[in-house]
Amino acid sequence: MKNIVGKIGKPRLLILGCGDVGMRLLPLVRDRFRVIAVTSSPDRCAALRAAGALPLVANLDQPATLARLARLASYIVHLAPPQSSGDTDRRTRNLAAILPDRATLVYISTTGVYGDCGGAWVDETRPVQPHNLRARRRVDAENVLRAWARRAGGRLSILRAPGIYAADRLPLERLRRGTPALLAVDDVYTNHIHADDLARMTAAALFHAQPLRIYHAVDDSALKMADYFDAVAQAFALPPPPRLPRAELAGVVSPMLLSFMSESRRLSNRRLKQELGLRLRYPTVQTLLEQMRMEIALSLLD
Repeated sequence: MKNIVGKIGKPRLLILGCGDVGMRLLPLVRDRFRVIAVTSSPDRCAALRAAGALPLVANLDQPATLARLARLASYIVHLAPPQSSGDTDRRTRNLAAILPDRATLVYISTTGVYGDCGGAWVDETRPVQPHNLRARRRVDAENVLRAWARRAGGRLSILRAPGIYAADRLPLERLRRGTPALLAVDDVYTNHIHADDLARMTAAALFHAQPLRIYHAVDDSALKMADYFDAVAQAFALPPPPRLPRAELAGVVSPMLLSFMSESRRLSNRRLKQELGLRLRYPTVQTLLEQMRMEIALSLLD
């Protein structure tokens, strides 16, 4: 990072969509930046301020509220998801309209942009092939931000993230409900990242990412979806989910859930490790589950 700290103080970092991952990011960046966290809810201002950020109320769905963000910061982290309908990301389009020239921006996208890869190993050079509107909105956001970076001399990096997990982000309610999973013959490979590691990747990208570069923000897991549910169920002494063939499952789960169960891919994280120099704290889902088992065992000894 350029040394722009000095007489003018810390550089400013603008975080949009400062939810769970954003709150995990704040301790990693607040000593290096003056952090401004955008929220659409005034009720969140106190929590953001307590976490070390300056809250700013604005709404990506309302372009008139974004004018004050223009030229406010030269570093930006865009964590906000697209709106829930349509095939373009109107929120990112509204943001791009006020982004300053020559800013550094990290965008958290999704691995869903690849669509179904039939379980193949995929690196960042694979062309996108989104299979649903949710993924098409993400591809639109990536393209809009690339156009901004080329036009305005911005330093853009895109982290494509899969399913995010943490101790408080495990599918326990799904397991307790007994939501079925696919039979092994029909099952799909799924990818994962711990929320803490995603926050660390985001911070590393601010300092070390190459411009106009895509990184897979994934751990080392190569799990099929039902095997992931089985591992969590075993760790919490819950019944494993019943398994059904795809034809039967389609009649008992939501269309959105079925769409996640229709895409299979395994993602390489070599570029992330080599270029950002990141060492994962949670290389696999099992790392967290083993840690939680040990914590529970130690608490029983106290």
